[in-house]
Amino acid sequence: MNEALKNVRHARSKKDFPHLKLEEGEYVELAFSRAKICLTAIMVGTIAAFALILIVFIITMATGVLSSDAMGRNFLAVVFTTIIAVIFIAAIISLRIYRGNKLFITNRRVMQFSMTSLVSSSVNIIDLSSIEDASFHQKNIFQKIFKYGTLRLSTVGDETTYTFPYSDISPEELKQIAYLVSNIKKNIGSHGHHKKPAEETTEKESA
Repeated sequence: MNEALKNVRHARSKKDFPHLKLEEGEYVELAFSRAKICLTAIMVGTIAAFALILIVFIITMATGVLSSDAMGRNFLAVVFTTIIAVIFIAAIISLRIYRGNKLFITNRRVMQFSMTSLVSSSVNIIDLSSIEDASFHQKNIFQKIFKYGTLRLSTVGDETTYTFPYSDISPEELKQIAYLVSNIKKNIGSHGHHKKPAEETTEKESA
């Protein structure tokens, strides 16, 4: 790729992904989020929870349990309002965590952003030249049906394996990752450079 095109792709990547600290001449080749089935599960779970609460509320009001007087009705209103608020907050948090898990593959590095809660997150950065193997694993029939699994990136030397679970990476995208790894190793070899060890940067926050 000529330098002009590299500069164009670098500028576009900086505009599309301003939170990434891209090096000069570096650009994003692939960007992944958690599998869409995770988002579907959050939405279905939230709707089901709201529907269940609504059904219980209707049955409670119809049977007159705890609602025979004004105090009972007020108590029920407070209880159901609190439960609905908790479900809504849980859905918002789940969506935030879903969006906080990303994987970016540039022409030089892999950047993995992981979030397990609102107060716990980490960032792993690995040089493409340090990756020995890229593979995609599915453990059960459920994962095969909904076409998601775990991306595994094994590194040279310390033999560390980085994983990106709940991923719906396609076979074509996996081949592209393998091509990018192979291509950068060829370029390094042709220039007589040594392989750089895997670089890991981790940022964690806890309560």
